[in-house]
Amino acid sequence: MVRPHRCASALLAVMLVFAPSLASAQMSHMHGADGTGHDEVTMPGLRGENATPEESAELAMMFRGFQTLSRTVENLPNGIRTVTSSSDPEVMAALVSHVVGMIGRVEAGDDPRIFIQSPTLDIFFDRAEGLVNEIEVTEAGIVVVQTSDDPDLVAALHTHAAEVSDMAERGMQAVHERMMGQNH
Repeated sequence: MVRPHRCASALLAVMLVFAPSLASAQMSHMHGADGTGHDEVTMPGLRGENATPEESAELAMMFRGFQTLSRTVENLPNGIRTVTSSSDPEVMAALVSHVVGMIGRVEAGDDPRIFIQSPTLDIFFDRAEGLVNEIEVTEAGIVVVQTSDDPDLVAALHTHAAEVSDMAERGMQAVHERMMGQNH
């Protein structure tokens, strides 16, 4: 179990628990003229200008295994509380690593600029000092509480939580629709 924390240093503890199953996460050859073409096998849109191959592999694993995810979101007056889990240990390991890593990136102002990334994340990187983040890994899953006194950040937290829930429910289809500006 990882205790609630303010910084991403808990990633090391989480990785010690889950690292063996992350070793099998790999990205295969990218297709498309610029490496960002539409390809649900290699998922090149999961690469980023500032993302590591391991981060892209974690995203691919989560999207390929989205049917194994379960998620609850509680919108708080000043933020969100989410509980996300997977019935697949490898997907769960990728999920924990991704969540801890992304919150650490936000705290450090280190935007990975993933090609399919939601513009909702921009405010988090711009105003990271206004967020309070707590992460705990429990038997129920990874529990994340994010709060802020900034109403714009709170609104963005609510929006992003809904976007992530949609991706957890519908996988890459949710991303495609968001990027095309379609309603579902």
